[in-house]
Amino acid sequence: MTQNDPRGVIADSFKIEGISAPECRSIFLDWALEPRDAEEMRRVATVLAAQYSEFPDHPMTAILQEATVELTAAPKRRGGKRR
Repeated sequence: MTQNDPRGVIADSFKIEGISAPECRSIFLDWALEPRDAEEMRRVATVLAAQYSEFPDHPMTAILQEATVELTAAPKRRGGKRR
């Protein structure tokens, strides 16, 4: 457990042999629901992606990398009627 992963859920996902991408996404979402602002979330996801980059074939690595891209992207308009 670390300051960036206080419950150790991200670290634990790397210890589960044969874990799937959907399972990793579920673990990531559980981790992401911990209270923190968007800037902190981006920073921590970036740190974790770098920390686990030595496991390029693990599905959690891809999810962490996706998160860093999505969290830094500009917000997109999601349809709906303009007023």
